[in-house]
Amino acid sequence: MGDQPLARLSSRGLAHGVAAYCLWGLFPLYWKMLAHVPALQVLAHRIVWSCVILALLVEWRRRHGTPWPSLPPRVVGAYALAAVLIGVNWFLYVWGVSAGLVLQTSLGYFINPLVSVVFGVILFRERLRRLQWVAVGVAALGMAYLALSVDGIPWVSLGLAASFASYGVVKKYAPLSALEGLTLETVILWVPAAVFLCLAGWRGTGVFLQYARVTDFLLVAGGLVTIVPLLLFASSIRLVPLSTVGILQYIAPSIQFLLGVLVYHEPFGRAELVGFSAVWIALVGFTIDGLWAARAHRLQPPHSTR
Repeated sequence: MGDQPLARLSSRGLAHGVAAYCLWGLFPLYWKMLAHVPALQVLAHRIVWSCVILALLVEWRRRHGTPWPSLPPRVVGAYALAAVLIGVNWFLYVWGVSAGLVLQTSLGYFINPLVSVVFGVILFRERLRRLQWVAVGVAALGMAYLALSVDGIPWVSLGLAASFASYGVVKKYAPLSALEGLTLETVILWVPAAVFLCLAGWRGTGVFLQYARVTDFLLVAGGLVTIVPLLLFASSIRLVPLSTVGILQYIAPSIQFLLGVLVYHEPFGRAELVGFSAVWIALVGFTIDGLWAARAHRLQPPHSTR
């Protein structure tokens, strides 16, 4: 009987994780509806309305006994850097979808775990196991082949992976909760985003309240679309093992890949097939290695405390 509450928590966490990654995977459908709006304006609206929603959530928590923590300058500086990185990531994603590069955005999030591993080696001197090195090498060869076989380097893919992996590095030692940290990041981004939108409106280039009401609604609702999967993910990561989250993260780019090929009919020839296949093989090897390592760790006898 004692295991039932834990099982319910794990089931809820798994459901929240699957929902978060499915929503992220379906993002191209949403941002495609705003393809007629300049990507910088979409990004600015996404920041402004996300900030409004998060501020309301923080205020609700404060009224229910969760005060806002003190923020030393060092913490604000770290979150300012995180804000810039997530802002770059959001812009590249929206621009990539609007420009018809859904497959590149998919590839970016496929290779993101491998870029995070490389950052771990470079920045934190983490040591990779043999299969992990092989996985990174295979993925690098696939990306190199793709770059040499098509028009050029897939900058959107690399930019998405590098910006999100860098964001993860900054957030690795972040002291605030997920909600507090995301709120601080969007507050930092809110000022330049609001100024940009005001200037666009003053110059007559702003889209908000100038076109169909559907466009205005989609721009405002972009804040909610941004926040909901993030909150689901924050709930999930507290309730399920990281190894499970590591597998779930491939749901989003897989859905994006299917949308790019089957819905938007983006080019997918031999070069794309070879490049994606190399990344998929690398991810399979990387995942298997992680599962083996986790199993070996569980089977290790506990250390004596005497």
